[in-house]
Amino acid sequence: MNSPGTRWWPAYIGIGSNLDSPGEQVTQAIAELYALPNCVVTSVSSLYRSAPAGLTDQPDFINAAAAMLTHMSAHELLTALQDIEDTHGRDRSGTRWGPRTLDLDLLVYSGQVIEDDLLSVPHPRIRERNFVLLPLCELAAHLLVPGMGCVTDLVGAMTKKNARIEKLKSISA
Repeated sequence: MNSPGTRWWPAYIGIGSNLDSPGEQVTQAIAELYALPNCVVTSVSSLYRSAPAGLTDQPDFINAAAAMLTHMSAHELLTALQDIEDTHGRDRSGTRWGPRTLDLDLLVYSGQVIEDDLLSVPHPRIRERNFVLLPLCELAAHLLVPGMGCVTDLVGAMTKKNARIEKLKSISA
């Protein structure tokens, strides 16, 4: 297990919102990622508008991904991400895959596989979600997702069977 604070660990974050001006929620969350202590955001994807997964009777989502380096452990980073969600009014008592003001998912952390009561890394549904894979591919096309494969290969496997998604030119689109 990596010890926090001793070196920089790469991490990839999925970002999504479909309530309360979702484009603004996502761009504000990105700004908050830049402000996290012991973290350096190295790149951010374009924004995407996607059809909801799971519960389909809800507004479209705005999604993005961010790549960062961090001195935090995976669990510390998860806590920091949940704190950001909380400042955006995230309600965790609602329906699974339901509408939300902000969703920040720790997708991949330093090539590790972590499975405990609090955290599953890599995120277990990465390969099922074009709204995660397409932004992630912009940042790290050749990233090896432990136990799943290369991001580019995962994207190639998704093309014919995925829900509607479009890359946005601006957040107001």
